[in-house]
Amino acid sequence: MSTPSPKRVCIVGAGASGMSAAYALSRHPDRYQVTVFDKQDFAGGMATSIDIDAEKYGAAYINDGVQGCSPVFANTLRIFRMLGFEATEVGMQISFGKDKDFWTNVFPSSLVAQFQGDIKKFGTALSIIKKFEPFFAMIPVHTMLKMFGFSKDFGDKMVYPLVALFFGTGNQTPYISSAILERVFKDPSMRLFEYSEKSLLASIPTMLAFPKLHDVYEAWKTEAASRGNVNFRLGHEVVEVMSRHAKGGTNGSGPVHIKPKYSRDGQESLEEEFFDELILAVDADSCLKLLNKQSTWMERKVLGNVKYLYDVTITHNDLDYMRKYYETQYDPSHNAPLEASGSAQERQETEDSFKFAKDNFRPLYYTMQYPQDKSKIEMSFDLTHYQPQFRGEKPAGPIDSEDRSDHRNECEHAQITRDAQDPTKGEVGASARTGKDADGQSEPPLEQHVFQTIFLDRDGSQDLWTWKDITPEKKIYEKWWKQQSHRWQHYAGTVPWMMWINGKNHTYFAGAWSILNMHELAVTSGFAAAYRLGAEYPFHGDEDCERLFRMYLAASHGVRMRKEDREGLFA
Repeated sequence: MSTPSPKRVCIVGAGASGMSAAYALSRHPDRYQVTVFDKQDFAGGMATSIDIDAEKYGAAYINDGVQGCSPVFANTLRIFRMLGFEATEVGMQISFGKDKDFWTNVFPSSLVAQFQGDIKKFGTALSIIKKFEPFFAMIPVHTMLKMFGFSKDFGDKMVYPLVALFFGTGNQTPYISSAILERVFKDPSMRLFEYSEKSLLASIPTMLAFPKLHDVYEAWKTEAASRGNVNFRLGHEVVEVMSRHAKGGTNGSGPVHIKPKYSRDGQESLEEEFFDELILAVDADSCLKLLNKQSTWMERKVLGNVKYLYDVTITHNDLDYMRKYYETQYDPSHNAPLEASGSAQERQETEDSFKFAKDNFRPLYYTMQYPQDKSKIEMSFDLTHYQPQFRGEKPAGPIDSEDRSDHRNECEHAQITRDAQDPTKGEVGASARTGKDADGQSEPPLEQHVFQTIFLDRDGSQDLWTWKDITPEKKIYEKWWKQQSHRWQHYAGTVPWMMWINGKNHTYFAGAWSILNMHELAVTSGFAAAYRLGAEYPFHGDEDCERLFRMYLAASHGVRMRKEDREGLFA
């Protein structure tokens, strides 16, 4: 009996979702022959790294598109560890607002005292939203706040900045689904904060800062290609899906007919290729553009409902700008008054938090509201506080090349992994690290910190932007981004309908945009597309990883895991 030919799979996009699909399919070299196209000449999509002046700033690079994740992002962290990379723990301190509108999770400020009633009621609202999630999925945050009788200032100054920063919803935050708000605090796969009825945020949560993403993705590409059945064609753009219905034959044709653009000897040419299956691991707009006249009515409705905004990030070293618009250092004038009605223990805890802040206030995240419209915000990062290379960590992060625990270093090391794990790489920029962090580690002084400010929603908010106030000589890098909007319509018109277009016409859609803009969901979506094609889920049996995978498979594909992969009567 003849052995069936491997199924030819075309993956368009080498970001987190495309790379995850390629990796899962690579584990079956006898069953799949995979070609990955991306118009960029590197893998990673939005997860990029750029070089900076190590002698000036204390590190040789920054991660500029994706910064880090919550410790519950199990699929992302496991694949990083397998490849020989480790994320670094960092205390997630925030600094929201300026002057009388300032608040933080490090110590109680006067603003927190002002909104005590709203904060206490917020916990009740979260419980109700969780109980009636399908209903609240269709209710935008600004409507929910009115329904529960919250003050407008509480929404503008505390709720909107909190959600906008950690889910990238920016100036669309008033219009996003209330269900997202609940998941920030309640969902075990996405939770970032512990709610406090006194201060809104109960503590300084542990965040994880990513290792050098350029190196991670290069190692990931090497691993996926190592079995010989995955071919990466980076720097090659697919410009059109010509057909998804062509009849197969002995001449090498197949149902999926694409047109990639190649560049040879300085000359560009369009060619045609045939595949059996197609995974579109690009944004929804790009999917529609590629499918063009081949798109179905349902695809046009579902994918066309995803709204995108255009933002610009400016990486800079302008401390004067940061001080003008944010609270960058502890100021005791912001301390909340001690409650006379509180117990002695409560008053002592408050005073202890003030003492802690005096020595340890090191914000990673900042937001400020525009005075003209406080529902619209600007966001910034202190990358020096956030990213570990500024404190001498090597590009691979805190991982030992000999460590085999918890799936670390499972993959055979690529050369780029060995280089990234070299301890001497952490010494680059040491001469600029003349300051100290709260733990006594060397880092650059505040005047040499690298900041990144994100100006949101070009078409709706550019007239409010303060970007001209950044000193031109202190700009390091400027980059435009296309960002998904998480408006409530997304959860009404796209998310529940993805299952009706996934797997139709030999086509699967992968990308965080299908649910929520997170690296973890991008990874999971790629695994799901490969699973639908018959590949194994790579982390089967790891409950921390599999929990989100099962949820994504049900939500975006409308299927359960295969019978042989399920355990228990009701699995």
